[in-house]
Amino acid sequence: MDHYSCNHVERPRGEKEFRKLHKEQRHHTLLFHDPVAAETAQYEGHFFRDICEVDLRDGSRGYAAQYQMEAFCHNNPDFLDMHSKYLRRLMKDVPFDLIEVDDMCDYAGLATCGCVHCRERFKREYGHEIPPFGEKLFWGDTSKPMLLWGNYENPEFRDWVKMKMDIIADHVRLVKSIVGEKPLLTCCSSTGPIVLNSIALNLERMSPYLDMFMLENVGTNIRSTDWVRMDAEALQQKDIAMKRGNAPAIALSYTIYEKGGYLGWALSRFWGVANWSSTLNQRLEEDPADAMEIEDIIAPFNSWELKNSNIDYRKSKDLTEIRLVSSSLCRDNGFRYENGTEQWDRVRSWSEELVKNNIGYRIVRSAELANAEELLKEKTPVILDGIGCISQSQFDSLKTYLSKGGKAWLTLPFGTHDEKGFKRSVPFSSEIVYRKYKNLIITEAATPKETLSKLISKGLFRPMIRQVAGDPGWSVRIHFNENKPVFHFLNSAMIPVPHPSIKDNGGTPILKDIESAIINNKITFEIDNRVSIPSALSLLSPELGDKPGKMEISSLKGYTKITADLEGIKVYAVGQ
Repeated sequence: MDHYSCNHVERPRGEKEFRKLHKEQRHHTLLFHDPVAAETAQYEGHFFRDICEVDLRDGSRGYAAQYQMEAFCHNNPDFLDMHSKYLRRLMKDVPFDLIEVDDMCDYAGLATCGCVHCRERFKREYGHEIPPFGEKLFWGDTSKPMLLWGNYENPEFRDWVKMKMDIIADHVRLVKSIVGEKPLLTCCSSTGPIVLNSIALNLERMSPYLDMFMLENVGTNIRSTDWVRMDAEALQQKDIAMKRGNAPAIALSYTIYEKGGYLGWALSRFWGVANWSSTLNQRLEEDPADAMEIEDIIAPFNSWELKNSNIDYRKSKDLTEIRLVSSSLCRDNGFRYENGTEQWDRVRSWSEELVKNNIGYRIVRSAELANAEELLKEKTPVILDGIGCISQSQFDSLKTYLSKGGKAWLTLPFGTHDEKGFKRSVPFSSEIVYRKYKNLIITEAATPKETLSKLISKGLFRPMIRQVAGDPGWSVRIHFNENKPVFHFLNSAMIPVPHPSIKDNGGTPILKDIESAIINNKITFEIDNRVSIPSALSLLSPELGDKPGKMEISSLKGYTKITADLEGIKVYAVGQ
Protein backbone atom coordinates (compact mmCIF):
# COMPACT_ATOMS: atom_id res chain seq x y z
CA MET A 1 0.00 0.00 0.00
CA ASP A 2 1.19 3.48 -0.79
CA HIS A 3 0.40 6.04 1.91
CA TYR A 4 1.10 9.70 1.38
CA SER A 5 -0.20 13.19 2.04
CA CYS A 6 -0.48 15.36 -1.04
CA ASN A 7 -1.80 18.62 0.32
CA HIS A 8 0.77 20.04 2.68
CA VAL A 9 4.45 20.67 3.14
CA GLU A 10 6.24 20.81 6.49
CA ARG A 11 7.47 24.33 6.99
CA PRO A 12 7.81 25.38 10.65
CA ARG A 13 7.69 29.10 11.35
CA GLY A 14 10.45 30.15 13.66
CA GLU A 15 12.59 28.32 16.17
CA LYS A 16 9.69 27.37 18.46
CA GLU A 17 7.74 25.68 15.68
CA PHE A 18 10.92 24.02 14.41
CA ARG A 19 11.51 22.43 17.83
CA LYS A 20 7.87 21.43 18.10
CA LEU A 21 8.01 19.62 14.75
CA HIS A 22 11.07 17.64 15.78
CA LYS A 23 9.53 16.83 19.14
CA GLU A 24 5.99 15.87 18.13
CA GLN A 25 6.11 14.85 14.48
CA ARG A 26 9.23 12.71 14.16
CA HIS A 27 7.35 10.31 11.90
CA HIS A 28 6.87 13.08 9.35
CA THR A 29 9.46 14.00 6.72
CA LEU A 30 11.90 16.35 8.38
CA LEU A 31 13.87 17.26 5.25
CA PHE A 32 11.52 20.16 4.66
CA HIS A 33 12.32 23.18 2.52
CA ASP A 34 13.90 26.01 4.48
CA PRO A 35 12.61 29.59 4.00
CA VAL A 36 15.15 30.28 1.27
CA ALA A 37 14.48 27.10 -0.71
CA ALA A 38 10.75 27.62 -0.23
CA GLU A 39 10.76 30.37 -2.82
CA THR A 40 11.81 27.98 -5.58
CA ALA A 41 10.26 24.69 -4.38
CA GLN A 42 8.15 23.27 -7.20
CA TYR A 43 6.90 20.19 -8.99
CA GLU A 44 6.02 19.97 -12.68
CA GLY A 45 6.36 23.74 -12.97
CA HIS A 46 3.99 24.55 -10.11
CA PHE A 47 5.64 26.59 -7.37
CA PHE A 48 4.53 25.54 -3.91
CA ARG A 49 4.28 29.16 -2.84
CA ASP A 50 1.58 29.76 -5.47
CA ILE A 51 -0.72 26.83 -4.64
CA CYS A 52 -1.03 27.30 -0.88
CA GLU A 53 -4.23 28.27 0.85
CA VAL A 54 -4.51 31.95 1.71
CA ASP A 55 -5.06 33.10 5.28
CA LEU A 56 -8.15 35.28 5.45
CA ARG A 57 -6.66 37.32 8.28
CA ASP A 58 -3.53 38.66 6.62
CA GLY A 59 -3.18 37.12 3.16
CA SER A 60 -0.26 34.89 4.15
CA ARG A 61 0.00 31.21 3.24
CA GLY A 62 -2.42 28.93 5.04
CA TYR A 63 -0.69 27.32 8.01
CA ALA A 64 -1.71 24.47 10.31
CA ALA A 65 0.07 25.00 13.61
CA GLN A 66 -0.84 21.55 14.94
CA TYR A 67 1.40 20.02 12.25
CA GLN A 68 3.76 22.92 11.47
CA MET A 69 2.76 22.80 7.83
CA GLU A 70 1.72 25.04 4.99
CA ALA A 71 -1.43 23.74 3.35
CA PHE A 72 -2.07 23.49 -0.38
CA CYS A 73 -5.53 24.54 -1.53
CA HIS A 74 -7.70 21.57 -2.55
CA ASN A 75 -9.58 23.94 -4.87
CA ASN A 76 -6.57 25.42 -6.67
CA PRO A 77 -6.49 24.08 -10.28
CA ASP A 78 -2.69 24.30 -10.38
CA PHE A 79 -2.41 22.20 -7.22
CA LEU A 80 -4.87 19.65 -8.63
CA ASP A 81 -2.88 19.52 -11.85
CA MET A 82 0.34 19.00 -9.89
CA HIS A 83 -1.22 16.26 -7.76
CA SER A 84 -2.68 14.53 -10.82
CA LYS A 85 0.71 14.46 -12.55
CA TYR A 86 2.43 13.18 -9.41
CA LEU A 87 -0.18 10.46 -8.95
CA ARG A 88 0.09 9.25 -12.53
CA ARG A 89 3.86 9.11 -12.17
CA LEU A 90 3.51 7.22 -8.89
CA MET A 91 1.26 4.65 -10.52
CA LYS A 92 3.75 4.20 -13.33
CA ASP A 93 6.83 3.88 -11.10
CA VAL A 94 5.47 2.08 -8.01
CA PRO A 95 3.54 -1.23 -8.27
CA PHE A 96 1.21 -0.65 -5.31
CA ASP A 97 -1.91 -2.73 -4.65
CA LEU A 98 -3.95 -0.02 -2.95
CA ILE A 99 -3.48 3.59 -2.02
CA GLU A 100 -4.20 5.70 1.04
CA VAL A 101 -4.32 9.42 0.40
CA ASP A 102 -3.89 11.15 3.72
CA ASP A 103 -5.29 14.38 5.15
CA MET A 104 -8.39 14.75 3.00
CA CYS A 105 -9.50 17.65 5.13
CA ASP A 106 -8.35 21.20 5.82
CA TYR A 107 -6.11 21.30 8.87
CA ALA A 108 -5.53 25.04 8.45
CA GLY A 109 -9.20 25.36 9.33
CA LEU A 110 -11.63 28.23 9.04
CA ALA A 111 -8.90 30.87 8.83
CA THR A 112 -8.43 29.83 5.19
CA CYS A 113 -9.01 29.86 2.22
CA GLY A 114 -9.13 33.33 0.78
CA CYS A 115 -7.49 32.50 -2.54
CA VAL A 116 -9.02 33.78 -5.75
CA HIS A 117 -10.26 30.31 -6.71
CA CYS A 118 -12.23 29.81 -3.49
CA ARG A 119 -13.62 33.34 -3.60
CA GLU A 120 -14.78 32.80 -7.18
CA ARG A 121 -16.35 29.43 -6.35
CA PHE A 122 -18.22 30.82 -3.33
CA LYS A 123 -19.59 33.59 -5.53
CA ARG A 124 -20.39 31.32 -8.48
CA GLU A 125 -22.03 28.42 -6.65
CA TYR A 126 -23.58 30.14 -3.65
CA GLY A 127 -23.86 33.79 -4.64
CA HIS A 128 -21.88 35.07 -1.65
CA GLU A 129 -18.76 37.10 -1.03
CA ILE A 130 -16.41 35.99 1.74
CA PRO A 131 -16.73 38.78 4.34
CA PRO A 132 -13.72 40.35 6.05
CA PHE A 133 -12.33 38.15 8.80
CA GLY A 134 -13.77 38.95 12.20
CA GLU A 135 -17.18 40.08 10.99
CA LYS A 136 -19.19 38.61 13.82
CA LEU A 137 -22.40 38.06 11.87
CA PHE A 138 -20.48 35.52 9.74
CA TRP A 139 -17.46 34.38 11.75
CA GLY A 140 -19.00 34.34 15.22
CA ASP A 141 -16.76 34.82 18.25
CA THR A 142 -13.21 34.53 16.90
CA SER A 143 -11.75 35.05 20.36
CA LYS A 144 -12.57 31.39 20.93
CA PRO A 145 -10.43 28.54 19.56
CA MET A 146 -10.70 28.17 15.77
CA LEU A 147 -12.66 24.91 16.09
CA LEU A 148 -15.52 26.91 17.65
CA TRP A 149 -15.72 29.75 15.14
CA GLY A 150 -18.72 30.42 12.96
CA ASN A 151 -22.26 31.75 13.22
CA TYR A 152 -24.46 28.89 12.06
CA GLU A 153 -27.53 31.12 12.35
CA ASN A 154 -26.18 32.83 9.23
CA PRO A 155 -27.04 30.82 6.06
CA GLU A 156 -24.01 32.32 4.31
CA PHE A 157 -21.69 30.76 6.89
CA ARG A 158 -23.49 27.42 6.54
CA ASP A 159 -22.89 27.65 2.79
CA TRP A 160 -19.20 28.41 3.43
CA VAL A 161 -18.80 25.27 5.51
CA LYS A 162 -20.63 23.16 2.92
CA MET A 163 -18.48 24.50 0.11
CA LYS A 164 -15.28 23.63 1.96
CA MET A 165 -16.50 20.06 2.44
CA ASP A 166 -17.54 19.85 -1.21
CA ILE A 167 -14.05 20.95 -2.24
CA ILE A 168 -12.48 18.07 -0.31
CA ALA A 169 -14.96 15.57 -1.77
CA ASP A 170 -14.22 16.84 -5.28
CA HIS A 171 -10.52 16.30 -4.65
CA VAL A 172 -11.11 12.71 -3.52
CA ARG A 173 -13.26 12.14 -6.60
CA LEU A 174 -10.38 13.36 -8.78
CA VAL A 175 -7.98 10.95 -7.06
CA LYS A 176 -10.38 8.06 -7.62
CA SER A 177 -10.76 8.95 -11.30
CA ILE A 178 -6.98 8.58 -11.67
CA VAL A 179 -6.34 5.44 -9.59
CA GLY A 180 -9.28 3.66 -11.23
CA GLU A 181 -9.65 0.08 -10.06
CA LYS A 182 -6.97 0.44 -7.38
CA PRO A 183 -8.68 0.47 -3.96
CA LEU A 184 -8.66 3.94 -2.40
CA LEU A 185 -8.96 4.96 1.23
CA THR A 186 -8.19 8.03 3.29
CA CYS A 187 -6.56 8.25 6.70
CA CYS A 188 -8.46 11.08 8.39
CA SER A 189 -11.97 9.75 7.93
CA SER A 190 -14.09 10.67 10.92
CA THR A 191 -17.62 12.01 10.89
CA GLY A 192 -20.18 12.88 13.54
CA PRO A 193 -19.67 16.03 15.65
CA ILE A 194 -20.11 19.60 14.42
CA VAL A 195 -16.54 20.50 15.37
CA LEU A 196 -15.28 18.56 12.34
CA ASN A 197 -16.91 21.16 10.08
CA SER A 198 -14.13 23.56 11.01
CA ILE A 199 -11.55 21.39 9.24
CA ALA A 200 -13.93 20.22 6.48
CA LEU A 201 -13.58 16.60 7.59
CA ASN A 202 -16.63 14.62 6.48
CA LEU A 203 -16.36 10.95 5.59
CA GLU A 204 -19.97 10.77 4.42
CA ARG A 205 -19.29 13.36 1.71
CA MET A 206 -16.17 11.47 0.56
CA SER A 207 -17.63 7.98 0.79
CA PRO A 208 -18.94 7.62 -2.80
CA TYR A 209 -15.34 7.69 -4.06
CA LEU A 210 -13.73 5.39 -1.47
CA ASP A 211 -13.29 1.62 -1.45
CA MET A 212 -12.20 1.09 2.17
CA PHE A 213 -13.09 2.93 5.36
CA MET A 214 -10.74 3.36 8.27
CA LEU A 215 -11.37 4.54 11.82
CA GLU A 216 -8.16 5.81 13.38
CA ASN A 217 -8.46 4.20 16.79
CA VAL A 218 -4.87 4.90 17.94
CA GLY A 219 -4.13 3.01 21.21
CA THR A 220 -0.90 4.42 22.54
CA ASN A 221 -2.12 6.19 25.69
CA ILE A 222 -4.31 5.28 28.65
CA ARG A 223 -7.45 6.88 27.18
CA SER A 224 -7.67 3.93 24.78
CA THR A 225 -9.26 1.69 27.41
CA ASP A 226 -12.30 4.01 27.50
CA TRP A 227 -13.59 2.40 24.32
CA VAL A 228 -17.33 2.81 24.92
CA ARG A 229 -17.11 6.50 23.94
CA MET A 230 -15.88 5.39 20.48
CA ASP A 231 -18.56 2.80 19.80
CA ALA A 232 -21.00 5.14 18.01
CA GLU A 233 -18.34 6.41 15.63
CA ALA A 234 -17.11 2.88 14.94
CA LEU A 235 -20.60 1.65 14.07
CA GLN A 236 -21.29 4.72 11.96
CA GLN A 237 -18.07 4.03 10.06
CA LYS A 238 -19.21 0.43 9.69
CA ASP A 239 -22.56 1.51 8.25
CA ILE A 240 -20.85 3.79 5.72
CA ALA A 241 -18.74 0.84 4.58
CA MET A 242 -21.76 -1.47 4.47
CA LYS A 243 -23.70 0.95 2.27
CA ARG A 244 -20.75 0.96 -0.13
CA GLY A 245 -21.30 -2.65 -1.08
CA ASN A 246 -20.00 -4.12 2.18
CA ALA A 247 -16.64 -2.47 1.63
CA PRO A 248 -13.89 -3.27 4.15
CA ALA A 249 -14.21 -1.37 7.42
CA ILE A 250 -10.94 -1.09 9.31
CA ALA A 251 -9.93 0.00 12.83
CA LEU A 252 -6.38 1.32 12.92
CA SER A 253 -4.28 1.40 16.07
CA TYR A 254 -0.75 2.46 16.96
CA THR A 255 1.04 1.17 20.02
CA ILE A 256 4.46 0.38 21.45
CA TYR A 257 3.46 -2.10 24.16
CA GLU A 258 1.72 -5.46 23.95
CA LYS A 259 -1.50 -4.54 25.75
CA GLY A 260 -2.18 -1.59 23.46
CA GLY A 261 -1.90 -3.86 20.44
CA TYR A 262 -4.08 -6.49 22.07
CA LEU A 263 -6.75 -3.91 22.89
CA GLY A 264 -6.84 -2.66 19.29
CA TRP A 265 -7.14 -6.24 18.03
CA ALA A 266 -9.93 -6.98 20.54
CA LEU A 267 -11.87 -3.83 19.66
CA SER A 268 -11.85 -4.78 16.00
CA ARG A 269 -13.23 -8.21 16.84
CA PHE A 270 -15.93 -6.73 19.07
CA TRP A 271 -16.95 -4.17 16.44
CA GLY A 272 -16.85 -6.75 13.67
CA VAL A 273 -14.32 -4.94 11.49
CA ALA A 274 -10.80 -5.56 10.21
CA ASN A 275 -7.82 -4.83 12.45
CA TRP A 276 -4.85 -2.82 11.24
CA SER A 277 -1.90 -2.53 13.59
CA SER A 278 0.21 0.20 12.06
CA THR A 279 3.96 -0.20 11.75
CA LEU A 280 4.31 3.58 11.83
CA ASN A 281 6.66 4.40 14.69
CA GLN A 282 8.32 7.51 16.14
CA ARG A 283 5.04 8.96 17.41
CA LEU A 284 6.73 9.84 20.71
CA GLU A 285 9.51 12.34 21.28
CA GLU A 286 11.70 9.38 22.13
CA ASP A 287 10.78 5.71 21.99
CA PRO A 288 11.47 3.91 25.29
CA ALA A 289 14.17 1.25 25.27
CA ASP A 290 11.63 -1.53 25.83
CA ALA A 291 9.23 -0.41 23.10
CA MET A 292 8.19 -3.31 20.86
CA GLU A 293 7.86 -3.40 17.11
CA ILE A 294 4.21 -3.68 16.16
CA GLU A 295 4.74 -6.86 14.13
CA ASP A 296 6.10 -8.53 17.27
CA ILE A 297 3.14 -7.25 19.27
CA ILE A 298 0.38 -8.33 16.93
CA ALA A 299 1.80 -11.58 15.51
CA PRO A 300 0.75 -13.78 18.49
CA PHE A 301 -2.84 -12.46 18.41
CA ASN A 302 -3.14 -12.87 14.65
CA SER A 303 -1.74 -16.39 14.94
CA TRP A 304 -4.13 -17.21 17.77
CA GLU A 305 -7.04 -15.93 15.69
CA LEU A 306 -6.11 -18.03 12.66
CA LYS A 307 -5.80 -21.14 14.82
CA ASN A 308 -8.73 -20.70 17.21
CA SER A 309 -11.29 -18.24 15.89
CA ASN A 310 -10.79 -17.51 12.20
CA ILE A 311 -13.97 -15.54 11.46
CA ASP A 312 -14.58 -13.58 8.25
CA TYR A 313 -16.13 -10.43 9.65
CA ARG A 314 -17.44 -9.33 6.23
CA LYS A 315 -19.61 -12.45 6.16
CA SER A 316 -20.93 -11.68 9.64
CA LYS A 317 -24.24 -10.08 10.49
CA ASP A 318 -24.74 -8.13 13.70
CA LEU A 319 -27.62 -8.80 16.04
CA THR A 320 -29.61 -5.58 15.69
CA GLU A 321 -32.43 -4.76 18.09
CA ILE A 322 -32.52 -0.99 17.68
CA ARG A 323 -31.70 1.47 14.92
CA LEU A 324 -30.20 4.78 16.06
CA VAL A 325 -30.44 7.79 13.75
CA SER A 326 -27.35 9.97 13.29
CA SER A 327 -28.19 13.07 11.26
CA SER A 328 -25.59 14.58 8.94
CA LEU A 329 -28.07 17.39 8.24
CA CYS A 330 -27.89 18.45 11.89
CA ARG A 331 -24.10 18.24 11.80
CA ASP A 332 -23.63 20.06 8.47
CA ASN A 333 -25.95 22.91 9.49
CA GLY A 334 -24.42 23.28 12.95
CA PHE A 335 -27.77 22.57 14.61
CA ARG A 336 -27.64 22.87 18.38
CA TYR A 337 -30.21 22.69 21.13
CA GLU A 338 -30.91 25.54 23.51
CA ASN A 339 -28.41 24.14 26.02
CA GLY A 340 -25.63 24.19 23.40
CA THR A 341 -25.42 20.43 22.87
CA GLU A 342 -25.84 18.77 19.47
CA GLN A 343 -27.49 15.72 17.94
CA TRP A 344 -24.23 13.75 17.96
CA ASP A 345 -24.15 14.15 21.76
CA ARG A 346 -27.48 12.32 21.90
CA VAL A 347 -26.24 9.64 19.52
CA ARG A 348 -23.26 8.99 21.76
CA SER A 349 -25.41 8.97 24.90
CA TRP A 350 -27.74 6.40 23.36
CA SER A 351 -24.80 4.36 22.15
CA GLU A 352 -23.24 4.22 25.60
CA GLU A 353 -26.53 3.20 27.19
CA LEU A 354 -27.14 0.48 24.62
CA VAL A 355 -23.63 -0.88 25.14
CA LYS A 356 -24.15 -0.94 28.91
CA ASN A 357 -27.35 -2.94 28.43
CA ASN A 358 -25.86 -5.29 25.80
CA ILE A 359 -28.46 -4.19 23.26
CA GLY A 360 -27.38 -4.67 19.67
CA TYR A 361 -27.85 -1.57 17.55
CA ARG A 362 -26.81 -0.04 14.28
CA ILE A 363 -26.60 3.50 12.95
CA VAL A 364 -29.13 4.88 10.47
CA ARG A 365 -27.83 7.86 8.52
CA SER A 366 -29.59 10.65 6.67
CA ALA A 367 -29.83 8.96 3.25
CA GLU A 368 -31.45 5.81 4.66
CA LEU A 369 -33.86 7.93 6.69
CA ALA A 370 -35.21 9.28 3.40
CA ASN A 371 -35.93 5.78 2.06
CA ALA A 372 -39.11 4.23 3.48
CA GLU A 373 -38.53 1.00 1.60
CA GLU A 374 -35.19 0.51 3.34
CA LEU A 375 -36.62 1.42 6.74
CA LEU A 376 -39.42 -1.12 6.34
CA LYS A 377 -37.00 -3.99 5.68
CA GLU A 378 -36.47 -4.30 9.45
CA LYS A 379 -38.93 -4.54 12.32
CA THR A 380 -36.70 -2.95 14.95
CA PRO A 381 -37.60 0.46 16.39
CA VAL A 382 -35.91 3.59 15.05
CA ILE A 383 -34.65 6.13 17.61
CA LEU A 384 -35.24 9.72 16.47
CA ASP A 385 -33.70 11.74 19.26
CA GLY A 386 -33.52 15.46 18.63
CA ILE A 387 -33.44 15.39 14.83
CA GLY A 388 -33.89 19.13 14.38
CA CYS A 389 -33.03 19.26 10.67
CA ILE A 390 -35.35 17.09 8.56
CA SER A 391 -35.80 17.24 4.79
CA GLN A 392 -39.21 16.89 3.16
CA SER A 393 -38.14 13.57 1.64
CA GLN A 394 -37.09 12.27 5.06
CA PHE A 395 -40.39 13.33 6.58
CA ASP A 396 -42.39 11.71 3.79
CA SER A 397 -40.34 8.53 4.23
CA LEU A 398 -41.00 8.46 7.96
CA LYS A 399 -44.73 8.98 7.48
CA THR A 400 -44.84 6.08 5.03
CA TYR A 401 -42.79 3.93 7.41
CA LEU A 402 -45.05 4.71 10.38
CA SER A 403 -48.28 4.34 8.39
CA LYS A 404 -47.23 0.78 7.49
CA GLY A 405 -46.60 -0.22 11.09
CA GLY A 406 -42.97 0.84 11.50
CA LYS A 407 -41.82 1.46 15.06
CA ALA A 408 -40.14 4.66 16.21
CA TRP A 409 -39.20 6.40 19.45
CA LEU A 410 -39.21 10.16 19.00
CA THR A 411 -37.76 12.79 21.30
CA LEU A 412 -38.25 16.48 20.47
CA PRO A 413 -37.15 18.68 18.81
CA PHE A 414 -38.07 17.18 15.46
CA GLY A 415 -38.15 18.88 12.07
CA THR A 416 -37.84 22.41 13.38
CA HIS A 417 -35.44 23.20 10.51
CA ASP A 418 -35.15 22.09 6.89
CA GLU A 419 -32.22 20.34 5.21
CA LYS A 420 -30.43 23.65 4.64
CA GLY A 421 -30.76 24.76 8.23
CA PHE A 422 -33.63 27.24 7.78
CA LYS A 423 -36.20 27.32 10.57
CA ARG A 424 -39.70 26.19 9.69
CA SER A 425 -42.69 28.25 10.75
CA VAL A 426 -44.40 25.03 11.86
CA PRO A 427 -42.15 22.11 12.89
CA PHE A 428 -42.81 18.67 11.44
CA SER A 429 -43.34 17.41 14.98
CA SER A 430 -46.75 19.12 15.01
CA GLU A 431 -48.04 16.95 12.17
CA ILE A 432 -46.40 13.71 13.24
CA VAL A 433 -47.79 14.00 16.78
CA TYR A 434 -51.25 14.90 15.44
CA ARG A 435 -51.41 11.79 13.27
CA LYS A 436 -51.08 9.49 16.33
CA TYR A 437 -49.33 6.61 14.59
CA LYS A 438 -49.86 3.29 16.38
CA ASN A 439 -46.18 2.40 16.82
CA LEU A 440 -44.81 5.91 17.36
CA ILE A 441 -43.76 6.52 20.95
CA ILE A 442 -43.19 10.15 21.88
CA THR A 443 -40.65 10.11 24.69
CA GLU A 444 -40.08 12.90 27.14
CA ALA A 445 -36.81 14.80 26.89
CA ALA A 446 -35.20 12.46 29.42
CA THR A 447 -31.86 10.67 29.36
CA PRO A 448 -31.52 7.51 27.25
CA LYS A 449 -31.15 5.58 30.52
CA GLU A 450 -34.50 6.84 31.82
CA THR A 451 -36.24 6.38 28.46
CA LEU A 452 -34.94 2.84 27.96
CA SER A 453 -35.80 1.81 31.52
CA LYS A 454 -39.34 3.11 31.16
CA LEU A 455 -39.94 1.40 27.81
CA ILE A 456 -38.65 -1.93 29.12
CA SER A 457 -40.70 -1.71 32.34
CA LYS A 458 -43.86 -1.00 30.33
CA GLY A 459 -43.20 -3.98 28.07
CA LEU A 460 -42.76 -1.77 25.01
CA PHE A 461 -39.28 -3.11 24.37
CA ARG A 462 -37.86 -6.52 25.21
CA PRO A 463 -34.05 -6.86 24.95
CA MET A 464 -32.60 -10.05 23.51
CA ILE A 465 -29.93 -10.26 26.22
CA ARG A 466 -30.43 -9.75 29.94
CA GLN A 467 -27.61 -10.14 32.45
CA VAL A 468 -28.79 -11.76 35.68
CA ALA A 469 -25.54 -12.54 37.53
CA GLY A 470 -21.97 -11.34 37.76
CA ASP A 471 -20.51 -7.84 37.54
CA PRO A 472 -21.96 -5.70 34.73
CA GLY A 473 -18.56 -4.60 33.45
CA TRP A 474 -18.46 -7.23 30.70
CA SER A 475 -20.14 -6.08 27.47
CA VAL A 476 -21.40 -8.72 25.10
CA ARG A 477 -22.18 -8.36 21.40
CA ILE A 478 -23.55 -11.06 19.11
CA HIS A 479 -22.46 -11.44 15.48
CA PHE A 480 -23.96 -14.17 13.32
CA ASN A 481 -21.50 -16.21 11.27
CA GLU A 482 -23.01 -18.80 8.95
CA ASN A 483 -26.28 -18.14 10.83
CA LYS A 484 -24.66 -19.21 14.11
CA PRO A 485 -24.37 -16.69 16.98
CA VAL A 486 -20.86 -15.79 18.07
CA PHE A 487 -20.56 -14.02 21.44
CA HIS A 488 -17.90 -11.33 21.77
CA PHE A 489 -17.10 -10.25 25.35
CA LEU A 490 -15.21 -7.00 25.92
CA ASN A 491 -14.37 -5.46 29.27
CA SER A 492 -15.86 -1.98 29.69
CA ALA A 493 -14.32 -1.64 33.16
CA MET A 494 -10.66 -1.87 32.23
CA ILE A 495 -8.16 -0.07 34.43
CA PRO A 496 -5.32 1.40 32.37
CA VAL A 497 -1.88 1.02 33.90
CA PRO A 498 0.19 4.04 32.85
CA HIS A 499 3.87 3.96 32.12
CA PRO A 500 5.58 5.39 35.23
CA SER A 501 7.31 8.17 33.33
CA ILE A 502 6.53 8.30 29.62
CA LYS A 503 3.72 10.46 28.27
CA ASP A 504 2.59 11.16 24.72
CA ASN A 505 2.98 14.55 23.10
CA GLY A 506 -0.32 15.71 24.58
CA GLY A 507 0.84 14.92 28.10
CA THR A 508 -1.25 11.76 28.54
CA PRO A 509 0.55 8.76 30.04
CA ILE A 510 1.38 5.86 27.74
CA LEU A 511 -0.58 2.63 28.23
CA LYS A 512 1.75 0.05 29.73
CA ASP A 513 -0.66 -2.61 30.97
CA ILE A 514 -4.36 -3.30 31.60
CA GLU A 515 -6.06 -4.42 34.80
CA SER A 516 -9.75 -4.98 35.45
CA ALA A 517 -12.18 -3.45 37.94
CA ILE A 518 -14.47 -6.48 37.65
CA ILE A 519 -14.54 -8.71 40.73
CA ASN A 520 -17.17 -11.33 39.86
CA ASN A 521 -16.23 -12.58 36.39
CA LYS A 522 -18.70 -15.46 36.34
CA ILE A 523 -21.48 -13.84 34.36
CA THR A 524 -24.90 -15.22 33.48
CA PHE A 525 -27.18 -14.05 30.69
CA GLU A 526 -30.70 -14.89 29.67
CA ILE A 527 -30.92 -14.94 25.87
CA ASP A 528 -34.39 -14.53 24.38
CA ASN A 529 -35.47 -17.52 22.29
CA ARG A 530 -35.74 -15.23 19.27
CA VAL A 531 -32.00 -16.00 19.06
CA SER A 532 -31.30 -19.65 18.38
CA ILE A 533 -28.41 -20.83 20.58
CA PRO A 534 -26.35 -23.97 19.84
CA SER A 535 -26.36 -26.70 22.45
CA ALA A 536 -22.65 -26.15 23.11
CA LEU A 537 -20.30 -23.17 22.92
CA SER A 538 -16.56 -22.88 23.51
CA LEU A 539 -15.17 -19.93 25.48
CA LEU A 540 -11.86 -18.79 23.98
CA SER A 541 -9.42 -15.97 24.62
CA PRO A 542 -5.78 -15.21 23.84
CA GLU A 543 -5.46 -14.69 27.60
CA LEU A 544 -6.24 -18.39 28.07
CA GLY A 545 -3.90 -19.52 25.30
CA ASP A 546 -5.20 -22.57 23.46
CA LYS A 547 -7.10 -23.86 26.47
CA PRO A 548 -10.86 -23.17 26.33
CA GLY A 549 -12.77 -21.72 29.26
CA LYS A 550 -16.17 -22.79 30.55
CA MET A 551 -19.58 -21.91 29.13
CA GLU A 552 -22.71 -23.52 30.55
CA ILE A 553 -25.93 -23.57 28.51
CA SER A 554 -29.42 -24.55 29.61
CA SER A 555 -32.70 -24.12 27.72
CA LEU A 556 -35.63 -22.75 29.70
CA LYS A 557 -39.12 -21.60 28.78
CA GLY A 558 -38.79 -18.51 26.59
CA TYR A 559 -35.06 -18.10 26.89
CA THR A 560 -31.65 -19.76 27.03
CA LYS A 561 -29.47 -19.36 30.09
CA ILE A 562 -25.76 -18.96 29.44
CA THR A 563 -23.05 -18.71 32.07
CA ALA A 564 -19.54 -17.73 31.00
CA ASP A 565 -16.63 -18.03 33.42
CA LEU A 566 -14.33 -15.15 32.46
CA GLU A 567 -12.04 -15.50 35.45
CA GLY A 568 -8.46 -14.75 34.46
CA ILE A 569 -9.54 -12.66 31.47
CA LYS A 570 -9.10 -8.89 31.62
CA VAL A 571 -9.82 -7.70 28.08
CA TYR A 572 -11.57 -9.98 25.59
CA ALA A 573 -13.11 -13.40 25.00
CA VAL A 574 -15.25 -15.06 22.36
CA GLY A 575 -17.94 -17.71 22.72
CA GLN A 576 -18.43 -19.73 19.56
